[in-house]
Amino acid sequence: MTSSTSFTSKFTLDKPHFNECYSQTNTVDRSGKAFFKSGVLTVFGLYLLLFTQVNAYAAWFVIALGILEAVSLYYHQPWWVVRQMFSKAAGSEVTITIDEQGILNESFYHTGRILWQDITELKESELGFVIFFNIDKSSGKSYLSKSCLSTEEQAYLIQKNGASLLP
Repeated sequence: MTSSTSFTSKFTLDKPHFNECYSQTNTVDRSGKAFFKSGVLTVFGLYLLLFTQVNAYAAWFVIALGILEAVSLYYHQPWWVVRQMFSKAAGSEVTITIDEQGILNESFYHTGRILWQDITELKESELGFVIFFNIDKSSGKSYLSKSCLSTEEQAYLIQKNGASLLP
């Protein structure tokens, strides 16, 4: 008789959780190279304004686009977190079940399962696990915080990662 392994945890989709998700899965580049586009737009707008006969409104529009691009890069995380907090799922409780089949997440608004064979990579970060998966020819990523997982669940994820995901 084989024993079935199953773990269940719960957490709330709140602002600290969203901040942690973003900080652990962030892919936005904030180097000087990332701000190059905004600099080019701003300089081009200034050139149009100062050295051509183009309508001043058009030049100011290009300058504003450059500034907006820089602001959107700088405030990307707060903007993302605010958008998540305005979603209907914000504040709801999520139940995570980790078993032999995969990872099941259930809330009032969404139920989804990631099967172990769909997981392409599982990266452990300092605060959680980033799960990369392919389902029906589309890829995605999900995040599990260690704060809502027991040490047994974390060990099980690490064991599953080492056993089935190595190339």
